[in-house]
Amino acid sequence: MITARQSRAARALLGWTQETLADRARVSLTALKRLESESGLEVYESTRDEVRRAFESGGIVFLNSDQGVGVMLVNRKRDD
Repeated sequence: MITARQSRAARALLGWTQETLADRARVSLTALKRLESESGLEVYESTRDEVRRAFESGGIVFLNSDQGVGVMLVNRKRDD
């Protein structure tokens, strides 16, 4: 499950605003703000999934281990 901190960190790595992410994930800006809120607001799992897919298409990999969670921006292969 994508966390609020992971979403904000991934946006920072990609240089995306909340508006950009909402557009790319095809979710409402309000839903995205709920997802990125630290107050534990309820968010549909489908919203989290769409946001995750948008990030992954941008080159983000989500990290999750017993030591913590994070994000990484990977180099994507280019067609030459």
